[in-house]
Amino acid sequence: MMPSLLVIMEFTSPGHKTICLPFQSEADYRKLITTGNTFRKKLDELIALHPELFPSAISEGYWLHDSIHSKKLDITTRRIKLVANGAVYQIRPAFVLPYMVGMTDEVEKALYLRRFGVPFEALTYVFGHNPSFWYRLYQGLGRLSIVGTTVKNAEAIPVNLTADEKHSWLLGDRVYIPTTVGAGCFLGVDIVESAETLDLVKGYGTFRDEALNLNPGYHLETVTLDGWEQSHCAWRILFSGVAIILCFLHSVLDIQKRCRKKKTLWKKLTGRLWHTYKSPSKRHFAQRLRRLREWAKRHTKQKSIHQRLEGMRTKSKQFQVAYDYSNAARTSNMVDRLMNYQDRLLRTMQYFHGSTDVARFYLRSMALIWNFHPYGKRTTSKDPERCSPFKDLNGFQYHDNWLQNLLIAGSMNGYRQ
Repeated sequence: MMPSLLVIMEFTSPGHKTICLPFQSEADYRKLITTGNTFRKKLDELIALHPELFPSAISEGYWLHDSIHSKKLDITTRRIKLVANGAVYQIRPAFVLPYMVGMTDEVEKALYLRRFGVPFEALTYVFGHNPSFWYRLYQGLGRLSIVGTTVKNAEAIPVNLTADEKHSWLLGDRVYIPTTVGAGCFLGVDIVESAETLDLVKGYGTFRDEALNLNPGYHLETVTLDGWEQSHCAWRILFSGVAIILCFLHSVLDIQKRCRKKKTLWKKLTGRLWHTYKSPSKRHFAQRLRRLREWAKRHTKQKSIHQRLEGMRTKSKQFQVAYDYSNAARTSNMVDRLMNYQDRLLRTMQYFHGSTDVARFYLRSMALIWNFHPYGKRTTSKDPERCSPFKDLNGFQYHDNWLQNLLIAGSMNGYRQ
C-alpha cells in the first residue's frame, strides 16, 4: 500500500525559497564555501550566466546571510538575503538532494529506472534504503512547476500544442488525465473527475497558470485536439482567440477500424486518406476529400464508412485551419506517443489507489522525469548533440548528470519570482 499524502507534505510547503545551482564538483564547492568572498564571486558568475535560476529582485543586490551545516551529510550551505525585499533564500548545490536527504549521484540511477516503472520495492532490493524513501523522493519531484522547470527561456514556451485526455482509474472509479504536450515534452498534466468542460478547464488550467507565471504575456496560437467538443470549449475558455485544429489522425483510425477485415479496401482507403492529408492547400484538401467520398461510394456499400467520410466533409473547415499556421501540428501524434508512455507505467501499477493529490504528484513526477531523461544510444548515435527532451527544447543543459540538470532547472521549484 502506498504511503498517505502526509508522507509527502514536506515537498509541498509554499515559498520556493531554495535556489539550486551547478558547481564543478563537490570538492570545488567545499573550497568555495569556506570563504565568503570566493563564494560570492562564484555566485555573481552564476547570476550573470543563469539569471533564470534566481529571483528577479537579486539584480538589486544581496547579502550573504548565514550558513547551515548538515551533520548527516557533513556539508555547509549558505543563505542569501535580498536587498530589495529582505527575502532569504537557501543556496543548495545540485549534487545534494532537497532537504539534505542524500547525495544526487547516489540516487540518480534508481530514479532513472523509474522511467520504466521499476517498483519501489525493486529499487530497495538493488540500491538499499526502503520503499518509502524512494517513494517520497519520486513524489517530491511533483512539487516542481512543469512549465517553469522544463522551459528556461520565457519566450520559448511552445505556442503550438497538442492535448488530449487519458482515461484512467482511481480506487476503481474512472478519472481523466488532461495532458498537454509541446516540443516533445510534457507541459501540463493533471487529474480530474470528469471530461466535462468545467473539469477540463481546471485540468488544462494548470498548464495555463504555470505558463503565465513564466511569461505573463504568453499567447497560445494553436492547439491540436480530437473531436471531443468539451475539450474545444475548455481551451477556448482558457485562451481566447486560440485556433483549434482538429486531429486528422483520429479520423483515419476511425475509418480504418470500420474496414480492418477487408485488407484491400483498408489499404486503398488509407492511401487516399493520407493523400488528402498531404494536400498543398485548402482548395486541394477540399477537392481531394470530395473525390475520396465519390470513390468510396463506387467501391464500397458499407454505410459506416460513408457516414465517417461525410463527417469529415462537414468538419473540412476545422481540418483546414492548420493551413493558416505552418508550425501547427495537424495530428495528435506527439501527445499520443507520450500518453502511450503514461499508459505503460500506469498499467504496471494497476492505476491509482490513493488520494487525488497523491495521483497528481505521481503524474507530475512522471512527466518531469520524461522531460529530463537521457536519450539512449539509438538516438544519440544518430545525433550526438541530442541528450534529452529538455536540451532539444532549450538548446542547452546545466549539467551532464540528468538528475542534477533537473534539480537545477527546478530552482525555486521552477517558479519565477
